[in-house]
Amino acid sequence: MIQRTGPIRLCIVCPKAYPVFNPDQRTIFGGAEVDIYFLATQLAKDQTFDVTVIVADYGQPEVQTFQSVRLVKGVDFSSCWLRSAWQLWRAFRRIDADIYLIKTISPGVPLLAVFCRLYKKAFIYRTSSGVDYDRSYFRVHRVMGWAFRRALRSADLVIAQTQQAAHLLKGQIGPRIVQVIPNAHLLGPFQKGRKDYILWVGRSDSIKAPQLFVELAGRFPGEPFVMICQKATGDTRYEDLVAQARAVPNLTFIEHVPFDQVQGYFQRAKVLVNTSSSEGFPNTFIHAFAAGVPVLSLAVDPDGILTREGLGYCAGGSLERMVEGLGWMLHEGRYEQMGLHARRYAEKVHDISDVIQTYKRLFFAIQRARYA
Repeated sequence: MIQRTGPIRLCIVCPKAYPVFNPDQRTIFGGAEVDIYFLATQLAKDQTFDVTVIVADYGQPEVQTFQSVRLVKGVDFSSCWLRSAWQLWRAFRRIDADIYLIKTISPGVPLLAVFCRLYKKAFIYRTSSGVDYDRSYFRVHRVMGWAFRRALRSADLVIAQTQQAAHLLKGQIGPRIVQVIPNAHLLGPFQKGRKDYILWVGRSDSIKAPQLFVELAGRFPGEPFVMICQKATGDTRYEDLVAQARAVPNLTFIEHVPFDQVQGYFQRAKVLVNTSSSEGFPNTFIHAFAAGVPVLSLAVDPDGILTREGLGYCAGGSLERMVEGLGWMLHEGRYEQMGLHARRYAEKVHDISDVIQTYKRLFFAIQRARYA
C-alpha cells in the first residue's frame, strides 16, 4: 500500500464563481456558484483539506486567496473554445490536486474526465439543474451530450441534489457512483422580523420566465413586490423586461445585489416566488427557508418537498393556479406558519455544518481508495 501524507488537495472547477468570493466584482453568478462557495469555504476551514477553485478571467491576479480558498485564474471566456480547453488543461496540471470536482454541464466536464483518467486523479461531478438528467441537453447537443454521458460513467462519484435526480441518473449511468447530498447554506440565527413584500431573485434566463413575476405583481396591486434580476448572458430582451417591470407601480426592480447583501432581502420577504419551468434544487429556496420564508413555485417542487413538508405551494405550471396560491398563502397570514416550517426544514436538511461532514467522509473514502 502506498502511504500519502499531507492534506487532501481538492480542485473545484467553477469558472463563474469569482463574483461570489469577491463582492467587488459585479458580474453574473447563479445558484451553482453559491453552492460551490459554501462547499469550498467550509472545507477550507479544515486543515485536512487544501482547496483550490479554478475561476474565469475577470481581470484579477493569477492567484488570490479568499477565506483560505485559493482562486486560480484558469480560463478566458473571450478565447476560442480550443484555447479555453488548453487554458483549463494547463490549470488542471498546475494545481495537481488529488480530487477534481466540477458542477454544471459544459464542455469542461468531458475535458476534466479525460484529464483525471490520464493522470489517475479522482473525478467527481455535482449536478446543478434538470438538464443534467432530463435528456433535454442531449437532444440539442448530441455530440457533447454523448461526451458528457461518457464522462459521468467514468466518474468516481456523481453527487445529485435530489432523490429524483439520483433515480434518473442511476438509470442512465448506473447506480454504483450516484449519491444524494443536498445543497447547503451557512445558517445564521433565526431572526423573526417584519415581512414586507413578495420576492423574486434570479437571472433573466428564458427558462426562469421572469416576465411571469411581473404579471403576477400586476394581479396584486395592493401588495408590494420586489424583483432582483441580473441580466443573463446573451439576453437581448433584458431592457424590455426592465421597462415592463418598472411600469408596474407596486413592483420594485433591482438589477444587482452583491451576494453578501442578498440575504437581507429574503429576511423581509413574505413569500419567495419561483417562475422557472425547470431547475434542480434552486439555491434561492434555501435562502428563503433559512429566513423563514415559504416558496410559491410555478412548476419546480424538488422531490415534492413544498407540498409534502408544508414549505410552500406549487402551481403545477399554471399561472392561474399560481395567482390562487399566492392569495391563499397571504390570506390570514398563512405564509407565517409555512415560513416556520421552512426554517425548521432548513435546519434539518440544509445546514452546511452538517452537510459538510458528508462531503468530508466521501472525500476521505475516495482518497483511501486511490492509495489502497
